[in-house]
Amino acid sequence: MTEKELVLLFADGDAGARELLGGKGANLAEMTRIGLPVPPGLTITTIACRRFYEEGRRLPEGLAEQLAEKLSVVEKQTGKSFGDAQNPLLVSVRSGAAVSMPGMMDTILNLGLNDETVQGLAANANDERFALDCFRRFIQMFGNVVLKIPHARFEELLAQKRVAVGAQYDYEIKSATLAELIEDYKKLVLQETGVSFPQDPHEQLLMAVHAVLASWQNERAIVYRRIHHIPDDLGTAVNVQAMVFGNLGADCGTGVLFTRNPNTGEAVLYGEYLINAQGEDVVAGIRTPKPIAQLAMEMPDVWAELQAACRLLESHYKEMQDIEFTVEKGRLYILQTRSGKRTAQAAVRIAIEMVDEGLIDRREALRRVDPEQLVQLLHRQVDPQTDSDVVAVGLPASPGAASGQVAFSADEAERLGEAGEKVILVRPETTPDDIHGIVQAQGVLTSRGGMTCHAAIVARGMGKPAVVGCEALEIDLVNGTLRVGERLYRQGDLISIDGTTGRVFDGLVETIEPKLGAEFARLLSWADEEARLEVYANADTPADAEAARRFGAVGIGLCRTEHMFMAQDRLPVVQDMILAANEEERQAALDKLLPMQQGDFEGILRAMAGYPVIIRLLDPPLHEFLPDEMELHKSVWELEKAGDRTALAEKQALLTKVQRMQEANPMMGHRGCRVGIISPEIYEMQARAIFQAVAKLVGEEGLTIKPEVMIPLVGHYRELEATRQVVVRAAKDVQAQTGVKFSYKVGTMIEVPRAALTADEIATYAEFFSFGTNDLTQMTFGFSRDDAEGKFLTHYLMNKILPANPFAELDRNGVGKLMQMALELGRATRPDLSIGICGEHGGDPSSIQFCHEIGLDYVSCSPFRVPVARLAAAQVAISSPR
Repeated sequence: MTEKELVLLFADGDAGARELLGGKGANLAEMTRIGLPVPPGLTITTIACRRFYEEGRRLPEGLAEQLAEKLSVVEKQTGKSFGDAQNPLLVSVRSGAAVSMPGMMDTILNLGLNDETVQGLAANANDERFALDCFRRFIQMFGNVVLKIPHARFEELLAQKRVAVGAQYDYEIKSATLAELIEDYKKLVLQETGVSFPQDPHEQLLMAVHAVLASWQNERAIVYRRIHHIPDDLGTAVNVQAMVFGNLGADCGTGVLFTRNPNTGEAVLYGEYLINAQGEDVVAGIRTPKPIAQLAMEMPDVWAELQAACRLLESHYKEMQDIEFTVEKGRLYILQTRSGKRTAQAAVRIAIEMVDEGLIDRREALRRVDPEQLVQLLHRQVDPQTDSDVVAVGLPASPGAASGQVAFSADEAERLGEAGEKVILVRPETTPDDIHGIVQAQGVLTSRGGMTCHAAIVARGMGKPAVVGCEALEIDLVNGTLRVGERLYRQGDLISIDGTTGRVFDGLVETIEPKLGAEFARLLSWADEEARLEVYANADTPADAEAARRFGAVGIGLCRTEHMFMAQDRLPVVQDMILAANEEERQAALDKLLPMQQGDFEGILRAMAGYPVIIRLLDPPLHEFLPDEMELHKSVWELEKAGDRTALAEKQALLTKVQRMQEANPMMGHRGCRVGIISPEIYEMQARAIFQAVAKLVGEEGLTIKPEVMIPLVGHYRELEATRQVVVRAAKDVQAQTGVKFSYKVGTMIEVPRAALTADEIATYAEFFSFGTNDLTQMTFGFSRDDAEGKFLTHYLMNKILPANPFAELDRNGVGKLMQMALELGRATRPDLSIGICGEHGGDPSSIQFCHEIGLDYVSCSPFRVPVARLAAAQVAISSPR
């Protein structure tokens, strides 16, 4: 084919021409090629679409002539003539992009009807009402899609006729009334456009083609492409196909079916059909469709032919198919086939069973399942049949469904949760102070924050549903109210959230349990055989570690020790340590914290016995553990009012200390290794707690323990050199005191651009690198994550300033280059340097692909994304072998 050929007959294409013919056109061509009964037709290629836009939304030169030439072949194939009054050929005009975009672009049916051809159609069908109804539908569809008259205007006229004749349904309207309605429709077209409805079928066709090409840039198609990362320059093909009719009598019908159950994956035909109906009637709800299996009794010959066609299509495509068919006068026609959409449960089962049936091999089975779909299997989900009211929509930060009472504070959520109540923690945003409330809550709902805000990260790590950045919420913490539009919720009122879609519901919703079967485990075992990247998990508690192992993690890539400090029984001790007036007071507080930390580490290390556990020493600024400044001001004001001088003096002193520790830019201030250098006793306590836990588990329980100590926020090798000495000294002391020998590693998180640029120097003191891509992305872009997502990042994405959210999908050209540089420099110094990633990107399939390509050893993600990462790692290993 040349660039000048803009139109191809179905007989001239095949499945391999998807980018040229679109998915629908390629499948119609392929079905024609393998001998299935497909109504003849032609496809206007995506080249024509691109030229249409290049030439200012004008039909390309030569398209009309080529269209007429190919249409004459379709006339010969059908024995009908386009525009002929006695034996008219009618066609459908449908879009069809290379990537499926269901419902996003436009379709026109019954094109070719006018005041004359409708009479010929009626005579040939021996059914005047059928012909008039087809004409009525055509004017309505053409008027809406091509002439841009609101669909509701036609529906109003139709409803008026139903009322006038006492008809409940459209199909009860008689021929005479339909003829009147057609005239009303024509008057509406003249009134709205100033011109009469076009009677020339050739003019109708060119206008329809223009409208379908233009629909590539309609608002819903643009939004769909943005959501699904579909390039804007692909363009759509246009399929012009001879109409067949399922509404000509009792020997006619229409239906939709899947070659396997799309909900469960069971290998049975699944679908519905109607006798004497058009395709739109099956989905319109006007009549109740029948289960597809009943077709065997009503049309046994057609049923046998349909079964054979399904077997042929599934065997040919080696994939579950979604098929549309029509029966006209006892003859079966296949109108469309495509890969069927399916649930995660069905996707896994179908992939496994197709391997067992010999249709595909294991590698193809792994390719067939979308890693992101696996998330559906791991969390409770809102029942798809729910009819609960959706009151707001935010960002789907952590998947799953949850219902419970509204709680506006972490303390209240904790109190209710410990009492056995189900709670949704509702906050403008969450902070580390809220961790105890999040632990007890069923889910988290915030009005601010982005996909990687605190609430999102913590909820994902715990496997709890979360909806964040829901700007429709008006949260009044003082009065304890939540307003959404006209609805007002108080503490204790019931709401539900769907962290998979971002929906917020009024009251309780029905949910369904996740189902993990043998097929799930089998698929992931195949994935592990293919993957070159190991998959670790981010886990801060023994429960997290156990979940990580349950989902197949082979290590802990990030254990955040600061989360352990936020427990209510130790936060006061942490505050004593921070606010200590002298070294003795601080050491006393550290001595109290050490056994608490040791107990934490024992639980996590025991759960991960035999596997590496990377423990990050304290990272956030110390002031984050202190009381809120505004709350202290409030307390001071109340004590002044009460005249309690003793308590007032203490509270004012505390306020002064808190104010002294505040920072203008905490993210880049006194945190991470800087705390460990200025206050080495903190890191010394943590390191000692780690190694005492190791010594106990190795010496007393005989376990194999593999601790790795990670120093955060290193930007200069001397920072790592100094803090490493503290860790090594603690290890030696513990080994000397206990007599237990153990191995360990010391490494650093690469999250400061300078660390990446000087990784060769840093590797001298590091046995492993772990990329903290959340902070590395912030520092590379100069973005504050929450501010960016809340204020301008959406605009950047909509206007294509950025191709994707860099906090959700790794920025390969910027952050990625720093990672690759750090890897190459680090391994030049230390060839056996272990390198992984522990930011949120560790669970993103696109980012995992990049990590595989540059040669990382592992990725680490939240426990509930471990299966996603395992499958993604296998898929990239198959497609891009190292």
